Amino acid sequence: MGIAAQPTPAKLVLPMLTNEPELFALASEALCRHFGRIDYVSTVIPFTHTAYYAAEFGTGLQRQFAAYHDLIDPGELAAIKEITDALEQEFAVAGKRRINLDPGYLTLAKFVLATTKDQSHRIYLGRGIYAEVTCNYRQGAWQANPWTYPDYRTIEYFRILTELRVILASQLKSCA
Repeated sequence: MGIAAQPTPAKLVLPMLTNEPELFALASEALCRHFGRIDYVSTVIPFTHTAYYAAEFGTGLQRQFAAYHDLIDPGELAAIKEITDALEQEFAVAGKRRINLDPGYLTLAKFVLATTKDQSHRIYLGRGIYAEVTCNYRQGAWQANPWTYPDYRTIEYFRILTELRVILASQLKSCA
C-alpha cells in the first residue's frame, strides 16, 4: 500500500490565443494579480494548425506562452481554470471571447492542460474541469501523445516546453 504524499510543485503555464496581440499584455497583467509575477514569455507564434477557433475569433490568430515564477500544487488546476475562464469573459465583447486562456502546468515529466471538454483520455478534476497530459518528457525529449493538439506537436512548442523545463529544474533545485 502506498502512502499519499504532497506532489512536487509544478510550473503554471498559460498559453494565450488571440487575433488582437495587444491582449497578451492586458491578459498577462490581469493574470499576475492572481498568480504573481511572470518569469517567462515566449515570442508570439502564428497559430496556423487548425481552423477550430476561426468561427469564434476570426483569422490571424497568434499564440503566446506566459509562465509564472511561483510554483503551484498541481491539484489547483481546476480552480486556476475557473479564474482564466472568468478572465476570458471579462475581455469578451457581446458574449464573444477575444482571447483564449488555456492554463496548464509543467513538471519535469509532463505538460498538462486544463479543459472543460471531456474525452476518453481526460481525467475529471471537479468543478466541470478535466486534465489532459498533452506531452510527456521521455528519453531526453518531449513526446506527443496520440491526442496531442497539432500545435503542441511542433518543434517550436517543444522548444518552449524545454526552456520552461530548465527554469523549473533550477527552481526545484533551489527549493531542495
